[in-house]
Amino acid sequence: MRDTTVTAASLLPVDRTLGIVLAALLLAAILVSARYHLGAETGPKRWRQIAFAGVRAAVQLAAVSVVITYVIRSLWALTAFLLLMFATAVRTAGRRLTSDGSWWLTAVPIAAATAPVVAALLLTGLVPLKGIALIPIAGILLGGALTATVLAGRRALDELTQRRGEVEAALSLGFLDRDARLEVVRPAASDAQLPGLDQTRTVGLVTLPGAFVGVLLGGASPLTAGAVQLFVLIALMAVQAAAVALTVELVARGLLHRPAQ
Repeated sequence: MRDTTVTAASLLPVDRTLGIVLAALLLAAILVSARYHLGAETGPKRWRQIAFAGVRAAVQLAAVSVVITYVIRSLWALTAFLLLMFATAVRTAGRRLTSDGSWWLTAVPIAAATAPVVAALLLTGLVPLKGIALIPIAGILLGGALTATVLAGRRALDELTQRRGEVEAALSLGFLDRDARLEVVRPAASDAQLPGLDQTRTVGLVTLPGAFVGVLLGGASPLTAGAVQLFVLIALMAVQAAAVALTVELVARGLLHRPAQ
């Protein structure tokens, strides 16, 4: 165990050098984004978003590191923390997709995709009802559902705006509203699954994801680390597939939408 601790500390020591490197990397991202005018033509500048996100991440992780110490000791505190994670994911996805009152419907794909997987893991005993195990697993799955919902929702809503004529043509041919929209949004929204597919197909060849490295540093064998990482990747694909399907359905039914132009 002692050798494992030394290995983990030497991989990324928390000292002044780490702080300097992090600040330099964040500054590089800001300068490149500002120099090449990356981002949308309207709305906040991307470099400002990067700066805010970097500082916010540092503050949040510092706070969470302290909070988790207490959360893992109480079932009620654990439940409240998981609900906070879920609410934050819903609000983040909603803001990315629309500015009207339908933003809260992003709770449907995020919850319906994540909850059954987490419940199955708890019921089968693969993940114990303990904060030290449940929080990282739930966080990974919620993050995957959040990403899939945002990507699928943005592509679907963009397609509806850009290809409105095709929707109207389908309606004139007798298609129902849902079916006409579905024909337009489904192919584009399905691209939201590509990041998860690529990560799964290239695991071990291009990258060694965090779960694999973390389990190794925890002292487990490479075989155990590989099994844990495989479980995470397969679970993520299931969560993201469900999140994309439900997001497409909400958009096709006109429930999740943007303000009328």
